Amino acid sequence: MSTETLPAVDTEKITALAAELRELLGDAAVSDEDAALERVSVDGSTLSPVIMEKLPLGRAQLVVYPPNAEAIAIAIGAAVRHGVPITPRGKGTGNYGQAIPMSGGMVLDMSKARAIVEVGDGFLIAEAGAPMIQIEQAANKTGQQVLMFPSTVQSSIGGFVSGGSGGTGSIKHGMLTSIVGGYVRSIDVVHAESDAHLLHLTGADAHVYLHNYGVAGIIARVEVALEPQQPWSALYASFDDFHDSFNLIRAVAALEPTPRLVSTDGPTLADALPSDEALPAGKASLRVILDDSTIEAATALIEGAGGTVEAVRPGLQATMKLSMMSYNHPIEWLQKAYPGVYFHIEVGGDALVDRIDEVHEIYPGAMLHLEAMAQGGPGGMLAAPYTGEADMLAGFERMRALGVGYHNPHQWFVDYEPERSAALAAITDPLGLLNPGKLLEPDVDTGRKR
Repeated sequence: MSTETLPAVDTEKITALAAELRELLGDAAVSDEDAALERVSVDGSTLSPVIMEKLPLGRAQLVVYPPNAEAIAIAIGAAVRHGVPITPRGKGTGNYGQAIPMSGGMVLDMSKARAIVEVGDGFLIAEAGAPMIQIEQAANKTGQQVLMFPSTVQSSIGGFVSGGSGGTGSIKHGMLTSIVGGYVRSIDVVHAESDAHLLHLTGADAHVYLHNYGVAGIIARVEVALEPQQPWSALYASFDDFHDSFNLIRAVAALEPTPRLVSTDGPTLADALPSDEALPAGKASLRVILDDSTIEAATALIEGAGGTVEAVRPGLQATMKLSMMSYNHPIEWLQKAYPGVYFHIEVGGDALVDRIDEVHEIYPGAMLHLEAMAQGGPGGMLAAPYTGEADMLAGFERMRALGVGYHNPHQWFVDYEPERSAALAAITDPLGLLNPGKLLEPDVDTGRKR
């Protein structure tokens, strides 16, 4: 990454901030070494050929690793006192630049603030850097489970609630932002103030900070809802014709108890996934995380549609592995198999099943990774050879005419309730220091159509 992209943040400010942070948090919590700065200045944006053409987007000048939620507030307060921009970072697993420090300044790497604070009846409290797999394991030890988690199970809880949308468990529970007071019960958030401190918020007051990339406040601690643990297994099935697996996805999603995940791919996408005997070459793949009580019913549905159950693997390790083959991940594996070839668009609607051949015709060489979504409706990622951003955008209206909802993910702006986030940030971050560059510009069309 070239330092020519470095914004003009006064180096004297950075030096002074670094000195204060070392005094407040210790030498080990602060770094201005090139290797550390490079690492925290990138995310998974290589998934997007559109953003790849625009890289590099920014470079950190300082990184701080607060060890707990209280230290997160200390670091933010110090940065505000010195007028230095702050970019929050969890595990850096985002794909579109939301964690890239576009104005330089300080990256707040929260991966060391990972404590599970408390697990109680129906709830779990964790610091922002706690990985989702760690949270699920802690819940399981008490006979409980989280309602949903992102497909990247090593993602942090802070990163998920600040930048995620849904994931494994969303068929039953919906999307992150649709469950006011349901998934996220409370947060401890920090505003951009010189005397920054943890502010405890619940319900609707906490909800306004979800999925806004930290532009109005940085989440330092999260309380999520838990439910009774279920016995989950990972089921793999294959089909000669992807139309058969696509047509089955709604019926499988309607099983009771509701599956945690239902994914399906055509042969090209399935062949790009990690080698596994349960993914026979040249076949369409259907993958399900399902309650053990529904294995027999799911098998009957699959065999009745002409499919073959290739494997049923119980337990957390098996289901987490399957989760890592859902949502964006098949596209990542496709790009590893065919570097520089494909782009993708988020899509949704029954037309993805009922009119899939017409959907594929919009982009030559297109193929769909399909997911069951909330209430069993289909959604997913449409992948196609990339011939330029203009060609990609040109297909949007054709998809809408078919009844396909779409979202262009190849941008880093807050696009959920952006006006609300901007109004809140005007109060909580009057100097514009929190994750600058991520608030939606008035003349930007993100291509979001639902």
